Amino acid sequence: MKRFLGSMVPSVVCVLAAAFLVMGAGCERQDPTPLVLSFEEITSPAGPGSGEPNFFVSDDGRLYVSWIETASDGYTLKFSTREGDRWSEPRTIATGDNWFVNWADFPSVVADADGALSAHWLVKSGDDTYAYDIHIAHSQDGGKSWSDAFKPHTDGTKTEHGFVTMLPWSGDRVLLTWLDGRKFAAAAKSGEGDGDGPGGPGAELTLRAALMDREGRLYEERSLDERVCDCCQTSGVRTPNGAVFAYRDRSSNEIRDISIARFYKGEWQEPVTVFEDGWKIAGCPVNGPAVAAQKKRVAVAWFTIANETARVKVAFSKDEGKTFDPPVTVDDGDPLGRVDMVMLDDGSVLVSWMEFGDQGAADIRIRRIQPDGTSEPSMAVTQTSRERAAGFPQMARTGNKIYLAWTVPGDPPSIHTAVSSLGR
Repeated sequence: MKRFLGSMVPSVVCVLAAAFLVMGAGCERQDPTPLVLSFEEITSPAGPGSGEPNFFVSDDGRLYVSWIETASDGYTLKFSTREGDRWSEPRTIATGDNWFVNWADFPSVVADADGALSAHWLVKSGDDTYAYDIHIAHSQDGGKSWSDAFKPHTDGTKTEHGFVTMLPWSGDRVLLTWLDGRKFAAAAKSGEGDGDGPGGPGAELTLRAALMDREGRLYEERSLDERVCDCCQTSGVRTPNGAVFAYRDRSSNEIRDISIARFYKGEWQEPVTVFEDGWKIAGCPVNGPAVAAQKKRVAVAWFTIANETARVKVAFSKDEGKTFDPPVTVDDGDPLGRVDMVMLDDGSVLVSWMEFGDQGAADIRIRRIQPDGTSEPSMAVTQTSRERAAGFPQMARTGNKIYLAWTVPGDPPSIHTAVSSLGR
């Protein structure tokens, strides 16, 4: 099921269209005839049986979307690029019949400055449900051919390795973080663990990082945080002096708030909590953060149910994530979370999230937040199912266009895409 709103009250339209000021348009807040931010569904590059969409925007503004298609004999990881007003013919990255395919832990594709591509997906390593490895391959011809797959982890344990964030780095290297189960495996082997899998109170995963070159060689592999939430996505962005990675942390007394790890001027900084919500939960909420950046401005958006109240929040930093202002509430009162975010040229952000709808449905909503914390009216872009099979809607900005991708459950499920211009 889906719904596109064909009309909105003027205040909503002007607030969302205020971003056009940075593009040279002339909408004023008091203008009675503001510009319209209107999403139009476009033909999706993904076929039947598709899910787990993921966007990436390269330095030259090219938009990539990757996804998994399911067939009777296994899985295929594909990608497409936006070429003018249409998606390119999809290209296959990898296929397999023993993959770990999950609504929350999805593959990705990134492109570096010279056009080389890197892709990751997840492959089962043992009989346990959460025994799987990260596989990464590289392409130097635009995705026509791909290298053999490499693993960025060297522990060899049959445990969880996933929730990857990759960023193109200098030269031929990619900087990546992931959630890693080797500590949990060691505890279970020694008898110190309680044997529960990811999501349970005894599962202790770490956040690890490494640089990987196109030959699969690892550099500076290390642990960033020794105890993190075990089923939440990570998110990362480059900044002028490094990178910022956001993730859901996990304290010894099960507080699972959002933290960041900064790679600043070639050195990893001690992780810090973005804001102390104090959400205590004895299992993973499967609801990771999103981070966006524009020069030294960084914003982090996240979901929490601290104090038994569901909220989507966003916090801004002016110093590449060193400090953050107090967060602003984004949602409309009944959110599921599943956030994403893009930043506009003036430092404001568009945050997307899912809000409970009627009869098992969920709205995919967007709200613009100014750097000073000013919250502006939201708009519902479309509607989908609230079930896990609907996955995590994705949002990307390239030039003066905002793109959305989301999964509509069904038999078979399918990925839908939409676009809106930041202009008249």
